[in-house]
Amino acid sequence: MTTDHRPFTVDDGVEVPDLAPGEVWTVGAVILNHRGEAFAQKRSPDRRLFPDCWDVVGGHVEAGETVLEALAREVGEETGWRLTRVRRFLGATTWTGDDGGGLRHEADYLVEVDGDLDHPALERTRHCAHAWFTRGSLARLKENRRPGEFLIHDLIARALEDPPHHPS
Repeated sequence: MTTDHRPFTVDDGVEVPDLAPGEVWTVGAVILNHRGEAFAQKRSPDRRLFPDCWDVVGGHVEAGETVLEALAREVGEETGWRLTRVRRFLGATTWTGDDGGGLRHEADYLVEVDGDLDHPALERTRHCAHAWFTRGSLARLKENRRPGEFLIHDLIARALEDPPHHPS
């Protein structure tokens, strides 16, 4: 039996995709606050991939990293928060961006973090704004996207369908 030394917990039954050689994988984290609102950040208008669009926290799995290690690293890099718990696997998707980077596979998770949720440390060269979304404000996630390009909207909507219960 291996001892797990991760600085975060993973709930029972959380799936982690196997990475095949040559595949490009990304990860995404849907972060909920104590009010059950989902965090998203707006990509800067000068970004090559999905400019001026809302996005979840995430990025590429680097060589030698596991999916969950990449998830923890991206949460820290993009917000300054610390991943504390991986609650639920929200699914895997395959997509091709408009940046010429080819086919990507993405594993998305509902997670809990520790840090000042009112003041994320955004990478200002990459993200120009952030917001917390409820079911009633999900339409904003479709800004600057064409019909059929609602991956982030649909992902956050799925996470908000059955949010985890936080102890008071």
